[in-house]
Amino acid sequence: MSRTQPHPPFPKQHQDAPGLESALKPRPRYRAPDYKAAGKLADKVALVTGGDSGIGRAVAVMYAREGANVAIAYLPEEQTDAEETRDAIAAHRRQCLLLPGDLRTPGECDRIVEATVAEFGRLDILVSNAAHQARKESLEELTDDELARTFETNVYAYFKLARAALRHMKRGASIIATSSETAILGSPMLPDYSSTKGAIDSLTKTLAKSLIDKGIRVNAVAPGPVETAMAKAVHTAEIRADYHDAIPLNRYGLEEELAEAIFFLCSERASYITGQVLAVDGGFDAAGIGLPTLRGERRNG
Repeated sequence: MSRTQPHPPFPKQHQDAPGLESALKPRPRYRAPDYKAAGKLADKVALVTGGDSGIGRAVAVMYAREGANVAIAYLPEEQTDAEETRDAIAAHRRQCLLLPGDLRTPGECDRIVEATVAEFGRLDILVSNAAHQARKESLEELTDDELARTFETNVYAYFKLARAALRHMKRGASIIATSSETAILGSPMLPDYSSTKGAIDSLTKTLAKSLIDKGIRVNAVAPGPVETAMAKAVHTAEIRADYHDAIPLNRYGLEEELAEAIFFLCSERASYITGQVLAVDGGFDAAGIGLPTLRGERRNG
């Protein structure tokens, strides 16, 4: 069924990062009403970081629709979004464990994995999705603190979560990371973020190779621009319009579309897929056009 997709002109509704989805208008689409669940994850357990909103929420709810119990990790300031996710999961008669905290805190990645296993008795799926992104005009504006925050959130947490999860995962389990188009195309205003996503791609392939014998698959998705609270926090209305013009499919992606791709990668339908980074970007990468020259974005070199 074809539905009307978001298109310019976009309302000005900038938020400070990480942003709250509950404050957005129109609300992002994460419920995927056209999707037909079939119990493909019955009685499985998933841990989704950044599961309070955005792509993480859409994934968590879709997993619940397929029969999984879900733990979601998120920053404490995102509590209201997390509670909406919990309620959406409960509506599908599955359990949701809320795990507020900062993945950069020493021991936090181990804590949330152990809490998930303590609550549900197992861990079948890890989705390392939480990320930090902040635009800057030049490399000179990238402070050591900001560099550390981006790498600790995006890359170190992936390492630590996978290490902790593998203590409990059994054959047939799956690890999925959220990468980005910027890992392939780069972004002058996101040098640290783009670099972390490149590291995620490399770690995904490395883990996939090392876990073949254990029967655990590892993949990633690389979204283009997606209608999320984080996008609203860092993309002006002008940038959004430029992306709309540059993306071959002429729009931002929807959270529900990313959720279906991430669900596919953890399902038995993808049993022959590991070590892959699946671009879900409206044709950006395939078209070979690179990132657009965005209004207000100074391009170096």
